Amino acid sequence: MKIGIVCYPTFGGSGVVATELGKALADHGHQVHFVTYNQPARLDFFSENLYYHEVAVSKYPLFEYPPYELALASRLVDVVRFEKLDILHVHYAIPHASAAFMAKQILLTYGIYIPVVTTLHGTDITLVGKDRTYSPVVTFSINKSDGVTAVSEHLKQDTYEFFDIENEIRVIPNFVDLSRFSLKAKDHFKKAIAPSGEKILIHTSNFRKVKHTLDVIRIFAEVVKEIPSKLLMVGDGEQRSECEQLARDLDISDNVRFLGKQDAIEEILSVSDLFLMPSQSESFGLAALEAMACKVPVVSSNAGGLPELNVNGVTGYLKDIGDIEGMAESAIHILEDEERLATFKENALKRAKEFDLSIILPKYENYYLEVIEKSKAVL
Repeated sequence: MKIGIVCYPTFGGSGVVATELGKALADHGHQVHFVTYNQPARLDFFSENLYYHEVAVSKYPLFEYPPYELALASRLVDVVRFEKLDILHVHYAIPHASAAFMAKQILLTYGIYIPVVTTLHGTDITLVGKDRTYSPVVTFSINKSDGVTAVSEHLKQDTYEFFDIENEIRVIPNFVDLSRFSLKAKDHFKKAIAPSGEKILIHTSNFRKVKHTLDVIRIFAEVVKEIPSKLLMVGDGEQRSECEQLARDLDISDNVRFLGKQDAIEEILSVSDLFLMPSQSESFGLAALEAMACKVPVVSSNAGGLPELNVNGVTGYLKDIGDIEGMAESAIHILEDEERLATFKENALKRAKEFDLSIILPKYENYYLEVIEKSKAVL
């Protein structure tokens, strides 16, 4: 198949999933064309089956805001026509699904019908999509897609609840590449971080308020009172400076390291003992899955799709949003006993294997074929 993929080229979950999916499809012999305004963050190697088409946005002074949606639609028309794509897969409803619909209508004037699959990732539905400004466009774009997927059952139900959706939504969960995300031998790095054998806790995110990054600091402050430990904060964003200040105020800054954005996150996860994810909202919890693949148990909120991934009392613990004391107690319970910690680590890896790329990729391939076959009836 010749597949066009539209995504945000950032470190966010939707961009990561889209990029990793495209790379895996290319490895399977499909021709994959990425269409976005920058090269995706994880599109970091050459393959004969991978192509990147940049979307250039006009800076004409008439426009107060650059018309990215129009530029994207025009670029999609160009790529579909001249690369002869079989299907478009757009990740994130706004503005990708609506731009794809516009492109599809334009392509019809050339006698081309391009089927479009829209994958919903989370905040495009739970935050942005519920804004009255965008709600009609989101609803229309989803209903006009030839296929719709969601990364969790919870997100699927949220979409049906918040929008008047007539289309069937297929749940295809996020995945992890176990050939990359696995426990690495990084003992020298671990000794540098925790020279006295301290336990290492980790949090990775974009440090937005919805991630409750300040709660991570507060949870760790309780844990370190009972267990000698270090905290690694990976990522960057609006709450980083507040987190740094809170660590100073709680007098734990010597035990907290802010590492910024990291590409080789699997190496950092490999030295970690526990992953903290106290988010307000998570459609799936890709960062938690990547941690579990590296044998790192998870203490998380019970928000969104996290209960579909993190099995309470088996791969970690689920607590109510904002329950700092409960999350700290759960973390201590896992970390205070070596045998118990080892069991949680094994359970985390076992669960992660259920979301291996080799299992999830065929679900997308089969869905593409299903959508393409249905679209033939339109022609």
